[in-house]
Amino acid sequence: MAKQFDVLVIGGGPGGYVAAIRAAQLGFSTACAESNPYADPKGEPRLGGTCLNVGCIPSKALLHTSHLFEEAGHSFEEQGISVGTPKIDVTKMIARKSKIVEQLTGGIKGLFKKNKVTFLAGHGSFVGQADGGWQVKVGEEVITAKQVIVATGSSARHLPGIPVDNKLVCDNIGALDIDAVPKRLGLIGSGVIGLEMGSVWSRLGSQVTILEAMDSFLGAADQDLAKEALKLFTKQGLDIKLSVKVGAVTVGKKSVTVEYETKDGAQKAEFDRLIVSVGRVPNTAGLNAEAVGLKIDGRGFIEVDDHCKTSLPGVWAVGDVVRGPMLAHKAMEEGVMVAELMAGQAGHCNFDTIPWVIYTSPEIAWVGKTEQALKAEGVEYRVGKIPFMANGRALGAGTPQGFVKMIADAKTDRILGVHIIGSNASELIGEAVVTMEFAGASEDLARICHAHPTLSEVVHEAALAVDKRPLHF
Repeated sequence: MAKQFDVLVIGGGPGGYVAAIRAAQLGFSTACAESNPYADPKGEPRLGGTCLNVGCIPSKALLHTSHLFEEAGHSFEEQGISVGTPKIDVTKMIARKSKIVEQLTGGIKGLFKKNKVTFLAGHGSFVGQADGGWQVKVGEEVITAKQVIVATGSSARHLPGIPVDNKLVCDNIGALDIDAVPKRLGLIGSGVIGLEMGSVWSRLGSQVTILEAMDSFLGAADQDLAKEALKLFTKQGLDIKLSVKVGAVTVGKKSVTVEYETKDGAQKAEFDRLIVSVGRVPNTAGLNAEAVGLKIDGRGFIEVDDHCKTSLPGVWAVGDVVRGPMLAHKAMEEGVMVAELMAGQAGHCNFDTIPWVIYTSPEIAWVGKTEQALKAEGVEYRVGKIPFMANGRALGAGTPQGFVKMIADAKTDRILGVHIIGSNASELIGEAVVTMEFAGASEDLARICHAHPTLSEVVHEAALAVDKRPLHF
């Protein structure tokens, strides 16, 4: 007899494992299916998805190590600390990263056990309807579930004519396992992965060239923020070329040659490693969706409504396989929302308050509308902008770069967007998210006491600046 559950989650990434845990907490008998082993030494399926295995977590480990290396080589001396010339052991750095990944992915199994979620090792694909639910094949067995949540995530987008072997030519997976500092590193794409990986290897000594097809840098970000980022990254040594049309890519035994065109004409560059970072595509091909009538759009995304319901009764989809930003925390929010909706609760996921973060140095984070978007919409607004160089904590830490920019509705004072480039921007953006989630005004933030000295005071000052009354700038 087939195993039966109230809820079956297909995919064990951030959206999937969180949905499974929340569903179990709400009293549903729950199972979660995952087949990808990633880099598991035993070849067994690993939970955590792209984020924990080959994305968010390992990249942050490498960013941290490379940041310490750069601090030791460039910033310690001006603070009176002498350590000599630092050396990097790439093998040890990669091993540390892998250990962190193993610890966290194993931790999810522990969370499943704690919350009584059944882990099913195998790829999930639809078979057909069953009495009161659906039949899904997981590995070699058929599972019956009353409700199904599809959370199969996404994969790196590859470009035609550029063979990715994750040795000389890498996507996000290979970029995290480069075994030596490449003298010349090329990146196609200046998105989050490109900038973060470019930063890691640049700090460790690589000559980094980023080839971006768009004619603007960080086009999705507020342009004040993007311009500041481009200036700072260029100063750090990243060679960022815009309006690039990549042509032939030739892979040799030890290097990769890229022919490309810019506004200055045809050019050619040779790299020791090449990273392709041009976005991601949803993993929907193996679901057998056509057999059950699950609607998938022309780009491969599962069609859902505002509450992540699909075209099929009792079937939901969350995370990278549906519309919206491909962000781990967005997937988690959707996973919780779906589980709570299934339980008759008021699930919630507000796309207007989902923060974006790029973990470069300085960090970049934003939430809400950009100034250019508000101009295009004809919205009247006011802006408060404060640099970190006016903040005592930032100066003391040697991180005076960047600013906080707050945008509020001119009539209601409701905060419409907050854009930060600076130290710990990933943490500071949380205050803006909370305020915006509760429809807060800049005056609300302006009247909250912030500890002194802290970096959060720059957020406070930006709120004051919206009303043209900053106290320290």
